[in-house]
Amino acid sequence: MNYRISLAVTLGFMLAAGVAWAHHNNTRFDADKRVNVTGTLSKLDWRNPHIYLYMDAKNDQGRVETWSLECQPPNFFAIRKIYKADFEKILGQTVIAQLSPARDGSPNGVLWKMTFPDGRVVVAKGGA
Repeated sequence: MNYRISLAVTLGFMLAAGVAWAHHNNTRFDADKRVNVTGTLSKLDWRNPHIYLYMDAKNDQGRVETWSLECQPPNFFAIRKIYKADFEKILGQTVIAQLSPARDGSPNGVLWKMTFPDGRVVVAKGGA
């Protein structure tokens, strides 16, 4: 009986570790590359475990595409005195996002920092 319990607990930990690794595995993004994308902040998804910001920007062909930018959780920004309301104030305005883009070329990225319309730079990832 103890063997089954030990096996179940071990398998549970292994499953949890696999899920955590998959969630935090950044091979989807090119961490060695940073690009600046200028566009209009169009939407916020302010929740744990990650905030997502969406911005509309013209691609190389001049067509508008929506970028999905993965950010740190809300607490990361709150510690730095940056809140959801700060981003809500600039919805519909032009921002510059420095990001690590998706490896597959899709309009997705991990946000490193964002320059607000008033020139304020918000660091969105440690060490930026």
